[in-house]
Amino acid sequence: MKVKATLQDKRGIYQVVLSYTDANGIRKQKWISTGLPVKGNKRIALEKLEEIKNNFILNMEETTNIERNDDMANKPFEVYMKDWLDSMKGHIEEDTYDSYSTVVYKIKEYYEPLHVKLKDLKPIHIHNYYVSLYNRGLSPNTVLHYHANIRKALQTAVKLDLIPSNPADRVERPKKEKFIGKFYSNNELNQLFDVIKGDPIEVIILLTSFYGLRRSEAMGLKWSSFNFEENTFSIKHKVIETIVDNQRVILLKDTVKNRSSFRTLPLVPEIKEKLLKHKEEIDKNRDIYKKYYNTKYLDYLAVKADGNIIRPDYVSKHFEDILKANGLRKIRFHDLRHSCASLLLARGVSMKEIQEWLGHSNYSTTANYYAHLENESKQKLADVLSKTLDINKNTERKAPKIEDLER
Repeated sequence: MKVKATLQDKRGIYQVVLSYTDANGIRKQKWISTGLPVKGNKRIALEKLEEIKNNFILNMEETTNIERNDDMANKPFEVYMKDWLDSMKGHIEEDTYDSYSTVVYKIKEYYEPLHVKLKDLKPIHIHNYYVSLYNRGLSPNTVLHYHANIRKALQTAVKLDLIPSNPADRVERPKKEKFIGKFYSNNELNQLFDVIKGDPIEVIILLTSFYGLRRSEAMGLKWSSFNFEENTFSIKHKVIETIVDNQRVILLKDTVKNRSSFRTLPLVPEIKEKLLKHKEEIDKNRDIYKKYYNTKYLDYLAVKADGNIIRPDYVSKHFEDILKANGLRKIRFHDLRHSCASLLLARGVSMKEIQEWLGHSNYSTTANYYAHLENESKQKLADVLSKTLDINKNTERKAPKIEDLER
């Protein structure tokens, strides 16, 4: 706020005259007496002028903030959630924003008919919302995801003095279920590999299964990431789908999820052979489509016959269709990553090595995901030892004689 301050003589007393523009754009003046006689007090009056001016600006800003806060606190809760999401956009990854926006949209569906203002939001309103989510069949882990978003948004409201406390803190936190991912056995994976021969996403499925890639990592693979001479490749790009201006768009990112996700892996001969054949197929398609071939994605593996990039959501849906059409057990595309981990564990690979192979940021993530598989592997080892070492064989002993004990 711009405020101009001057000294005026009024009946022999210095007055501070403040000139400013109010919130409605109207020019105003305010006179405040310093209480100082004009004669001999100009220096002190000028100091008093600065003090009065600064206090006036501070009070006006506080009043404006209170009015602004009142406006925000009076907003419907679902509107505040949308505003909060918009404020987060520049601070989070696009796929994280996409995940948040899904939650905010669902919140809007529930709260809009209730007309609950942010300042009136009570723990019971949040509790009832969680009950509605459970009644719709959502898992505790999903409800926990909603809770985390709501609590985070409301914590921001507390910091901005929009509400005195966070009502989400007084709601029973949904209990996190232990994660047990589905996965394919060795035989099931081999059956899958048989039925996908020649499929547009064959190479993507093979790479995901063998290396346990995330979908975004598999879709982000570029030919420039492969070193066919040294037989290695690097995970350093990703392709995601997100919502921009209410439309789903594909984003090409030259970053991965975290530092650990950036990794270099060995290229095995079988996968290398498939890749080179895939490259030949792409080159043939370029000759067929000629000027109609989209050259924007030349460096990407996951492209259609016409050169357009394959949408990540299409991969998940098409994978589901493949399993259904061939009578294979239903799993998610992401479960191929879990299948990779389970096969490695079954063959005695350590959790630490699996963490590095999958690109988890810390050991605890790997351990939490696959502890149940590690226990199964240990049980198999115990069974092998049990069959190998027959403890009960020849265990019957004759009772020792007294004279033997006395020796």
